[in-house]
Amino acid sequence: MSTEYTVVIEKDEDGYYVGSVPALPGCHTQGTSIDQLLERMQEAIALWLEVEGEDAPKPLEWVDHSTNFLRRS
Repeated sequence: MSTEYTVVIEKDEDGYYVGSVPALPGCHTQGTSIDQLLERMQEAIALWLEVEGEDAPKPLEWVDHSTNFLRRS
């Protein structure tokens, strides 16, 4: 049985796509394209779960909401 984790994807100032898994602290990677990022994310998740084993948390519930906040000086 496989478990699905939510991946948050952002694009940095250098044009790289950066992905992280909120349910798995420290599980993140980057790629030059979405396809490359998703491939690397699968590897990062598999490695994270391999190291943590049975201590891996269950996925968080995805709410499907995005809000942009402005930083005030």
